[in-house]
Amino acid sequence: MSNELLLIISLLLIYTSVVLFYRFLGKSGLYCWTVLATIAANIEALIVVDAFGMEQTLGNILFASTFLVTDILSETEGKKSAQKAVIVGIVTSIIFILISQSWMLYTPNANDWASPSIASVFSNTPRLMLSSIIVYAIVQAFDVFAYHTIWSKTTKLCNDSKKFLWLRNNGSTLISQFFNTLLFTYAAFYGVYETGTLWNIVFSSYVIFIFTSLLDTPAVYFARKLAPKAKTNN
Repeated sequence: MSNELLLIISLLLIYTSVVLFYRFLGKSGLYCWTVLATIAANIEALIVVDAFGMEQTLGNILFASTFLVTDILSETEGKKSAQKAVIVGIVTSIIFILISQSWMLYTPNANDWASPSIASVFSNTPRLMLSSIIVYAIVQAFDVFAYHTIWSKTTKLCNDSKKFLWLRNNGSTLISQFFNTLLFTYAAFYGVYETGTLWNIVFSSYVIFIFTSLLDTPAVYFARKLAPKAKTNN
């Protein structure tokens, strides 16, 4: 199966999962998804692949899903709920750093076969996770701020708070994702890859984020329709 097809399938499954988590678990489900996506995306980001003619790291879609989570929460549950999701992501990252690094403090048994592989994967995790924490906190806070700023202005403009969902969803996410891509790539991979590779990652990642941001709009609309049912599960 090609990388391109795998990425498309991943996007569909991940966005569908976010909506289903909200449908059956309410906003608590979105907080759970934030925990899952934060951990998995930072591990997945270690893998570099070629897809759609571009060099890119994996994890882009999972990272994009955290923006989908905050947009759904902003739209259906309010600004405080979206800000709580950001805090959940930050706390998750910190705890995961401490837990994953503690694994390498143990002396492996003579029959152990997993420790070398674990060490090779997680030896770079502190930098990735610390970079992710700082960038995540800045960018997600900005995303929530931008979402509600655009919402406030469009509501005043047309006197209808439900209109222009597509604008606040895409406007806030596309700006936030640009800063996320640039800051995270340099914070996490500077000195690991050559400058040309870093810019390739920035460019390709942002191109992917443009598509993931545009494609998450139907999910936000659908989640808004599910909001009354979802709230009963909280």
